Amino acid sequence: MNTTEIQRLEKEIFELTTKLKELQVAAQPVEVSDYQFETEYGSTQLSDLFGVHNTLLTIHNMGQGCRYCTLWADGINGLLPHLESTMSVVLLSKDAPDVQRKFANSRGWRFKLASHRSSAYAADHIVVGEYENMPGAAIYLRENSKILKKNTCIFGPGDMYCSLWYFLALSGINENDWTPQFRYWQIPEKLEDGGKNLED
Repeated sequence: MNTTEIQRLEKEIFELTTKLKELQVAAQPVEVSDYQFETEYGSTQLSDLFGVHNTLLTIHNMGQGCRYCTLWADGINGLLPHLESTMSVVLLSKDAPDVQRKFANSRGWRFKLASHRSSAYAADHIVVGEYENMPGAAIYLRENSKILKKNTCIFGPGDMYCSLWYFLALSGINENDWTPQFRYWQIPEKLEDGGKNLED
């Protein structure tokens, strides 16, 4: 094991991420439209999603059919109380509001939810190249009657927005060698209740 090289790279990555954060803090926001969304409580607008805060984090989730997006949301859900001490957080996806709620409940997610399925938001903020539903996140600021986009990021295997990848790497597992699942429960060789009507 080349411990010296690992330590050198860790120091370099720390320095680069420090510089990245400085650039993100200094980034000049640009004004965006007050997009409309659907929620389980009816129609709402981007400006309404801010709640009591003037900063809003939107999590761009591909929907209930994506195991990777579920992994990111599982992780961010654990940070939610910390994030919500300083900003509002909303998970956006193309799924209908009732589908969003059912899936969120099954995961124990505490996010506010909104659907962009009939909104221009997706075309303007989620489409990246050939990908029409790119996972990631965006930060918006509210200044008087204006909504400003401050920063965005894209989620992908191995990125800095999901700490799991780094623990896998420490154990010698590459992100190409592991795929997240919705559940990890395995059927025992013998079920004491007889195993009838078993759902996986």
